Amino acid sequence: MAAPHERLTQLTIPFRAIAQRFAFIALVGGSFALMLLGKADTVLTERVRQFVADAVAPILAVLSEPVAAVNHGVQTIDGLVNLHTENARLRVENERLRQWQVAARRIEQENAAYRSLLNAKGGESRTSFITARVVADTSGPFIRTMILSAGTRDGVTKGMPVAIADGVVGQIVEAGERASRVLLVTDLNSRLPVLIENTRARAILSGDNSDWPRLQFFANADELQRGDRIVTSGQGGVFPPGLLVGVVASVGDRVARVQLFADLNRLEYVRVLRHEAPELEESRDGLRAPGKRMP
Repeated sequence: MAAPHERLTQLTIPFRAIAQRFAFIALVGGSFALMLLGKADTVLTERVRQFVADAVAPILAVLSEPVAAVNHGVQTIDGLVNLHTENARLRVENERLRQWQVAARRIEQENAAYRSLLNAKGGESRTSFITARVVADTSGPFIRTMILSAGTRDGVTKGMPVAIADGVVGQIVEAGERASRVLLVTDLNSRLPVLIENTRARAILSGDNSDWPRLQFFANADELQRGDRIVTSGQGGVFPPGLLVGVVASVGDRVARVQLFADLNRLEYVRVLRHEAPELEESRDGLRAPGKRMP
């Protein structure tokens, strides 16, 4: 004979099955009722939703505090670990910069001594700049130019070089009263006299409408290496000497490709340089350099 609790369990099994079926039906019906109510009375639904949100928000805020505290603790520990690593890296970098500083001071002193011995004149030039915003990029498959928000009323004239802190951008080819057009160094018509910084060899940077202009007419291809820095030579008097241009990316037969320092596709503000190159002055005895007396 079955025990009383076993008989009770056998009696409740059918009721539980029926309750589960009716519970599912009740949930589905309730869902449809809520959907119909939301469509019929949106104001009431919105009020109920706001009421539930207001009631639950404090509870969620209290429950989130331990999680936030744990996250803050983890971030603090990560920050301490990263801080230790960053301090070690900065110490190494600081030591390297000190070595470069000592070397730069030594080279500066040697150059000053050599200039004194040779009585060499640097040919001083004055350079200032006008900051202009790039308002339009008019580049296409056959031309690489952009429009600046500065013109003749701001002191911009045709032929002025354009650069940013990272490197050379191009040259002003058209100057209106309120705007001007820049021919980028990547344009097919651009030619820029440059120097290979470590060998001091001269070359011409020629654009070909690609992102990496060509380096042409350099004397010895064997002396040119990937990674060599390219700067302006100052020849022609348009660009001041020593402006950063880029690095040699590839070397071929009498032609090399240069990766520019300036990202010409992400320019917002540029500097239009007012460069005054040293000029020869007329004297009774002929031409002479400014500031230099003839014997």
